[in-house]
Amino acid sequence: MIAYRIKRRLQKIAKWITGFLYWYAIPAKRITNLNRYERKITSQNWEDGMIHAIFKCIGVTNKYYVEFGVEDGTECNTRQLKRRGWNGLLMDGGENSVESGIKQEFITAENINELFEKYNVPKECDLLSIDIDGNDYWVWKAIEGYSPRVVIMEYNACIPYTPAVTIPYKADFSWDKTDYYGASLSAFVQLGIQKGYTLVATDGRGVNAFFVRNDIVQKHFVILPPEQIYRPAMFKGKLGGHPHDTTGRPWYTL
Repeated sequence: MIAYRIKRRLQKIAKWITGFLYWYAIPAKRITNLNRYERKITSQNWEDGMIHAIFKCIGVTNKYYVEFGVEDGTECNTRQLKRRGWNGLLMDGGENSVESGIKQEFITAENINELFEKYNVPKECDLLSIDIDGNDYWVWKAIEGYSPRVVIMEYNACIPYTPAVTIPYKADFSWDKTDYYGASLSAFVQLGIQKGYTLVATDGRGVNAFFVRNDIVQKHFVILPPEQIYRPAMFKGKLGGHPHDTTGRPWYTL
């Protein structure tokens, strides 16, 4: 057990050092493996380095982000971007201080477009990040008239790549910490195709999927089959992820 813990600690140190070095390296014209840039600063997992590499490669336009499901904003995908001069919209259903800048909004498929209008979101922002532990698929599907250059979606890595399934839509869905939430990666890949996006990576713990708009992706990324990009749940370093739902709730097959 002690040897295993030492091994895991050394692996984490090596990964941090590698990510630190790649943070300052200029990505190749076409990125072949986005995971080599993984580095955690203020993101929940290792997304900071991956996001940095994407925009260092494809460039930025308005440096505007939209992220919702940020809780108190301590760990989120856009905190580092704000430190580097970006600005944007943060939303969460919980209550936060006015100083945090996080808008208290309960996100649904019915209100997402109205919220974008309410907060004057640009039609083509640089980044959209969705992590609401439930209706993620349905909310992304409902967004119309907005074309962010990069989209980050939390997928349910407790499910294999296939089948393409999501939870049935229920506006007031609340996650109970089991593996019944969100949608499989193949479900998001299908939706991404419909919306004009290509999957380019998932993070090493099997939490977030990174999509790049089709008019950008071919110039900057070597595209692998999505089945090869999929990673299973490795939350807290252990295979399997969240506890299994034992209530028999149904999945919606796409």
